[in-house]
Amino acid sequence: MRLAVRRSVLALSFLASTAAAAHAQSLADRVQKVMARPEFAHAIWGVEFYDLDAGTATLRVMGDKLFMAASTTKLLTVGTALHYLGPDYRFHTKVYRTGPIGADGTLDGDLVLVASGDANLSGRILPNGTLDFRDDDHAYGGDMVPGDPLAVIKELAAQIAAKGVKRVHGRVLVDASLFPTGDREGGSNVVISPIVVNDNVIDIMVTPGATVGAPATAVVHPYSSYLHLTLKVTTGAKGSAPRDSIESDVMNPDGSRSVTIAGSRAVDAHPTLIPYPVADPIRFAEVVLAEALHERGILAEPPPQGESVDYAAMTANYTDANAVAEHVSPPFKEDARITLKVSQNLHASMLPYVLSALIAKKPAPQAGFDLEREWLTQAGLDLGGAAQGDGAGAHGHFSPDFMVRYLAYVAKQPFYQALFDGLPILGKDGTLYDVQVKSAAAGHVHAKTGTFDENDLLNKGDLVTAKGLAGYFTRADGRKFAFAIYVNRVELKEGQGITAIVGQALGEIAGAGYVSH
Repeated sequence: MRLAVRRSVLALSFLASTAAAAHAQSLADRVQKVMARPEFAHAIWGVEFYDLDAGTATLRVMGDKLFMAASTTKLLTVGTALHYLGPDYRFHTKVYRTGPIGADGTLDGDLVLVASGDANLSGRILPNGTLDFRDDDHAYGGDMVPGDPLAVIKELAAQIAAKGVKRVHGRVLVDASLFPTGDREGGSNVVISPIVVNDNVIDIMVTPGATVGAPATAVVHPYSSYLHLTLKVTTGAKGSAPRDSIESDVMNPDGSRSVTIAGSRAVDAHPTLIPYPVADPIRFAEVVLAEALHERGILAEPPPQGESVDYAAMTANYTDANAVAEHVSPPFKEDARITLKVSQNLHASMLPYVLSALIAKKPAPQAGFDLEREWLTQAGLDLGGAAQGDGAGAHGHFSPDFMVRYLAYVAKQPFYQALFDGLPILGKDGTLYDVQVKSAAAGHVHAKTGTFDENDLLNKGDLVTAKGLAGYFTRADGRKFAFAIYVNRVELKEGQGITAIVGQALGEIAGAGYVSH
């Protein structure tokens, strides 16, 4: 395999000038040294650097071959959405009444929150209208964004109260008919739905006890009657590995969930986050909205679990005169930034559904991919170098050549700055915050990461089935480049970290492109 890799590296496309050829050879040497490391003995590589000013590839390693692309797929998903929606598009989430409000404040009818596909009904929204994030996202057990995860829901409840509603002689409903709810995205197992509260995740912060064997404690964000938690996590020995699993998850007659989490946490461990993917985002939203209304003194309840509601018949009530609350999202470029910076799988997975519903006016996500294919075809890109089965990257294969030419095309589009601003920055933030932090390229390479791995029980290790990095940099001499780097099938030994071994290697190759002349 190493011989094959070396032959691929030597099969480069050099520019005509001597200086350009010297640059390519220098970069090729740097790249070859990384790929020849023992840990990549059984891996396959695809690498391409593309000079945006010259419109030419300066280095190509298996550039025409398809690689598992993982979350670099989000570059296409977000780019397509920016093209069709525009960076400044805003989602409007409204609540309507289906009957009159009496003099005593009684609404003789239902309250209906109509889901708009807004992925940010959460605590991410800052006072200046931008969206906050943490480099390790809470959906993956990272860090929660400070603030109230039910801030938007409580804002809607306050508006309803301001309309004079004091009690609801009806139901609190969520109309999520924009597109079907139920599919789960492939990374964090979160349910895809047009209604998204706190990324459709309940955060469970677990703290070990003071002594070995003591029960751990948990704090739930947001706290709601939707979740009844039983924690069977104990305190383990100092330095012991964390263990946790959802032992049971049962739906109760009222639609709430009884969840038992079992496992252990080391006595010296810091509090850690266990994200619980909400099983029914619609019911969750109905419950937390009813509870927010209760906090305002408004008597209101969600419908009985399992009750059939004809939302098509309700659309006649969706008029400005019947609107009692509205939340307007930050511009879509903010959501694009969140999706790319932290690789937010739910947000990306939703986008084909959103485009299907809003642009194609069809419920199935296939229409969103049809729009993407139409746009990429009009761009003149060879789709033989691309395959995509979801928005986030669970089913995505791209050739380095396709990816860099896609990025070159995007660099000429009106929305380019919005996509560029959303990319993680090498050694600085997002999913690249801890990669090549001391490199000369840190702060200069803007790129999307991607990772897939699976347990290797035979060797007690880990098989990295896919690792990718694709994006842009501008060299010190002012020349702008797009690049794509993929490595598939890297065997890691027990205790070796993906970022420490593979992520750093891809960052090193990207950095080599930045510093080579």
